[in-house]
Amino acid sequence: MPRTLVVLTGAGMSAESGVPTFRDSGGLWENHDVMEVASPEGWQANPSLVQRFYNERRRQMKTVQPNAGHHALAAMEVFFDVHIITQNIDNLHERAGSSKVVHLHGEIFKRRSAGNPDLLEDWDGDIEDGALASDGHPWRPDVVWFGEAVPRMGDALDLTKTADLFLVVGTSLAVYPAASLIGFTPPHAQRLVMDPMVAEIGERVPELAMASLSDGSPGIELRAETAAVGLPRLLEEWRAAHG
Repeated sequence: MPRTLVVLTGAGMSAESGVPTFRDSGGLWENHDVMEVASPEGWQANPSLVQRFYNERRRQMKTVQPNAGHHALAAMEVFFDVHIITQNIDNLHERAGSSKVVHLHGEIFKRRSAGNPDLLEDWDGDIEDGALASDGHPWRPDVVWFGEAVPRMGDALDLTKTADLFLVVGTSLAVYPAASLIGFTPPHAQRLVMDPMVAEIGERVPELAMASLSDGSPGIELRAETAAVGLPRLLEEWRAAHG
């Protein structure tokens, strides 16, 4: 059986494909705070604004392509049983060829009933104001907003506990509960964090590394690289190691 590689990806992964992040924009969209367009309170106050925000995101996602990092992760399936846990709502991992992807924060190309999270469907167009699902509730983006539960966190945790290698890419490990996953890797697992801001991440992560070292397991390797640069390099290292 191939070893299990579990990969946690964040906004930095998609940013290299041209997907803007709230961090880049100072947490604003058209002078609206993120909470106005990505929270249950924002939805209740102005659903039209929220729909317009996600309609624009959906259109924008159609104009970008997977980057070299996405393709490298897909190619790693030759050597490992790869499972990707992403905080991103786009479909760039799937478009690059990754076959096992868990979307912690939902998917932009799906919509669901505001009254029933299990009533959902694929959707790549705009969601019109007032559009209703079959249960009579408005359609909303299938996206986990700030303050909402993360329904697939249990799946992500179960996967993390099976990892022989745990790779973190393009996330500052500051957004919970996703950031807690690295602390649930098995004692034997190799762990690698790849991000240009890895020095700042390292200021938060060492306690996890030291805790794991106390039971004889590997520490955390830190690489100050972007996904599009570092992942192809890592892929070549693994290709060389596997002959």
